[in-house]
Amino acid sequence: MQKGRIFSIEEFSTYDGPGIRTTVFLKGCPLRCTWCHNPEGQRTEAELVRSPNGCLSCGACLAEGARKTGTPCLVRESVEVCPRRLIRVCGEELSSEGLIARLEKNIRILNMSGGGITFSGGEPLTQAAFVTECMHLLRGKTHRALQTCGYASEETFARVLSECDFVLYDLKLIDDARHKQYTGVSNALILQNYRRLAASRVPFITRIPLIPTVNDTEENIRATAALMKECGVRSVELLPYNKMAGGKYLMLGREYEPHFDGSVAPCARLEIFAEYGIEGRIL
Repeated sequence: MQKGRIFSIEEFSTYDGPGIRTTVFLKGCPLRCTWCHNPEGQRTEAELVRSPNGCLSCGACLAEGARKTGTPCLVRESVEVCPRRLIRVCGEELSSEGLIARLEKNIRILNMSGGGITFSGGEPLTQAAFVTECMHLLRGKTHRALQTCGYASEETFARVLSECDFVLYDLKLIDDARHKQYTGVSNALILQNYRRLAASRVPFITRIPLIPTVNDTEENIRATAALMKECGVRSVELLPYNKMAGGKYLMLGREYEPHFDGSVAPCARLEIFAEYGIEGRIL
């Protein structure tokens, strides 16, 4: 029985696959996209999250850290001493059976809407064994979807794909140098697995997070459309940059450094996709 670590379960989602869904967000991601709006999903380990809203600045949480470590900081015991309960542990470890037991309570409702369960992140492929086992336990019970950037070995991707009913696949940048610049990793595995997905029989949708001046350029959109046409893909969903993306970083004690001008509206360039016979939809 596999164990995994999640940071959220979102019920009654309508954006993470067909129908009404429950989305499981797993911790851990090998990418460091400068626009990431789920920073609590980047690290695999559990983290402390402190909300600044309503903080009394009493110092009880830091005093507890000093008592435990000798340095004012947040420790797990800080959760209990905060008078307004503004501190929580982000990252719950569950067995596959324990997670499925929690998810099964809404399966009947999800199935009635044509929905199901979606595994997202972070990057769920970083916990591939756990996700695969969870999907296997859900086989025949509900529709199973994976939301991924595809950054994994061929073997890992194929193993998880074998249990999927549907995939939401993110494409960010086609140029490898720019992909490394803005995400920290090469896109070689991502593009290889995209082609493997397109050649499989698993239904999927391509999604592009539109980041102003980063991947909404004519050059990148045209290269993306060309790849999709090569793979026989005829539709794409575009997700404009969320200007509130940096809101969670303060809660984690980190700085938000996007390295681009987030105040600029991204360009969808739907006409370029249309040139390649691809229908674009803005979410």
